[in-house]
Amino acid sequence: MQSLGGWVSNAKQMAIEALIKTAKLLTVRKMGCLGLVAGLWFFALNTQAATGSWSSQVPSVMVAMSDRTSSSQAITPPAGVPLRNAALSRIQWRFESPPGTPVNAWLCHPERCVALSGMRGSTAALSGMLASAPLYFRFTLQPGQRPVRVQGLQVIVNYQSRLLSREARGCIQHKAGSNRVSC
Repeated sequence: MQSLGGWVSNAKQMAIEALIKTAKLLTVRKMGCLGLVAGLWFFALNTQAATGSWSSQVPSVMVAMSDRTSSSQAITPPAGVPLRNAALSRIQWRFESPPGTPVNAWLCHPERCVALSGMRGSTAALSGMLASAPLYFRFTLQPGQRPVRVQGLQVIVNYQSRLLSREARGCIQHKAGSNRVSC
């Protein structure tokens, strides 16, 4: 069963998409009063973009090599978080390695990874990417370093609703099965 917040977010998205499709069908001269009402309604919906955050932690990871990465379990949002058409905005991370044993660390999204500057911090480098996609940590050791267990893997993910889907913006996919899209 969908939460009320998720239903409201979905209803807003559907209303926006319907307005944009209708506006594409009308010419500037024909819009008149309807255009004004539609514009005001779109503005009202636009100013109430859904934002939120979720947090999660995953089990520790044994990091044993400098030339091969060790990855954490997938970090996914808890069930019921309304992420339809949501985009990442800022992510805070935390992990712990034993004292005096630095590790190379990355926070990854299916589209790309971001090098982490330390055992805790925040980044907006994944901003705009799909918020419902799983995240994960990757680690390697410094050359010659003994294996270590990295623990306390935690993220706090801030997200914001994407107001317009690709279809609503008039984007087209060039070939069936192709990833190339023009907007």
